[in-house]
Amino acid sequence: MLPRRYLPSIASLTALEALERLGTASAAAAELSLTQGAVSRQIQLLEGQLGAPLVARERQRLVLTPAARDYVAEVRKAMKLLSDASLALRANPSGGTLHLSILPAFGMHWLAPRLAGFAAGHPEVTVNLSTRLRPFDFDGTSFDAAIHYGREDWPGVTYMKLMEEEVIALAAPALLTRPLTGAADLLALPLLQLESRMGDWGRWFASHDLPGQRPPAMLFDQFATMAQAAVHGMGVALLPTFLAAGDLASGRLVPAWGGAVAASGAYYLVWPATRPERAPLTSFRRWLAAGGGAGEGPGAVAGATDIR
Repeated sequence: MLPRRYLPSIASLTALEALERLGTASAAAAELSLTQGAVSRQIQLLEGQLGAPLVARERQRLVLTPAARDYVAEVRKAMKLLSDASLALRANPSGGTLHLSILPAFGMHWLAPRLAGFAAGHPEVTVNLSTRLRPFDFDGTSFDAAIHYGREDWPGVTYMKLMEEEVIALAAPALLTRPLTGAADLLALPLLQLESRMGDWGRWFASHDLPGQRPPAMLFDQFATMAQAAVHGMGVALLPTFLAAGDLASGRLVPAWGGAVAASGAYYLVWPATRPERAPLTSFRRWLAAGGGAGEGPGAVAGATDIR
């Protein structure tokens, strides 16, 4: 346990953070409903506790030292964690909260249809979902776990594979004005591609005996936008089968050529390898490993396994 002398008061930290963010003691005082003198006293108390200067006076203004600015950046992370913890307690005072980072398409089309099953079996757990598109550092966040697509390339985490991914080339019926005779015919059509998966079309053509293709394509940052562009006839899209099921069933999209092919990655649940695991995450992992609501949505869980 840290000595208490290294644990400053919230009032002092709040004053320093407000001064750094707002730039003047008067603005900080107004936000905190204090006098300028009270703000200065809180910072002086903090300097005495830490044994280091935090501000300098320049032209009648208090200006943070470079070291103090670095300190505030770390303090701000800690204050956000405290705030998130307080919100979680208020949201679920009788049980635990699971903070989960998700990928937009996977969260909407695969995870969301299954969460009702988890909630029914674990009413004591509140699940909070936030979107992150790329791997991040768990330190300094309140996330317990995240959904990751790709390979085992996220450092410092433990992996639980949820499912492999298959993709299929789809287009609006109006775009396919004549029957295609082979995969090469797609090279004459406008193609749509996710900017985070620049090699998908090359792999798709290679799987149809056309290696070395790097066709130009309109880029999108999310599957949902790309799928809508395909529905409106803007081009042929490579979409995961779990995401495309609804548009295929309705006839808004049809296969352009061929069936589903294996994608380059898989979906994983990942969590920090060095952080003690909280009970809500344990419950969620066990629920996934036991089937994770298989059959409640497209792309049912098949043999989810821990990867240590």
